[in-house]
Amino acid sequence: MSSSSNTSIARKARTKAEADFATWLMMAKLGGFDDLPPNAQSFLTNYRTRLGTMSEAESTALAVREVYNAYYSEMGGVGAAPEPNGRTTKGAGKVKRRPGPQVSLSSARHSTRPINQKSLTALLIFASMVALIAVYRFLTK
Repeated sequence: MSSSSNTSIARKARTKAEADFATWLMMAKLGGFDDLPPNAQSFLTNYRTRLGTMSEAESTALAVREVYNAYYSEMGGVGAAPEPNGRTTKGAGKVKRRPGPQVSLSSARHSTRPINQKSLTALLIFASMVALIAVYRFLTK
């Protein structure tokens, strides 16, 4: 099997492992641990056991690594699963945002945009919630 194929498998396995572990962890926190598949329960049990000896970030990174290794093998990866590129546990959970564009006061006063993007998004969310409540009340009466 070619290295590009293994790289593709590794990327898919890593993405699936991160998503699945986050889902399993949330389900367990919401009381659905018994509804999870046996392999998920095993990974979460190991994760919880390690929490006594290491930080949550370290335990999470190790658990995701274990799930990733299992998925890599299941997906047909050859040999040991490669270490993913560009992933670090240091900044896990931190979102870095680019600073927005600088707008001077004079250009802000003369702007042709009456509503900025954040306000519009918040307005749409609020309107959707109001509509859902109205529909719910209509259907329950």
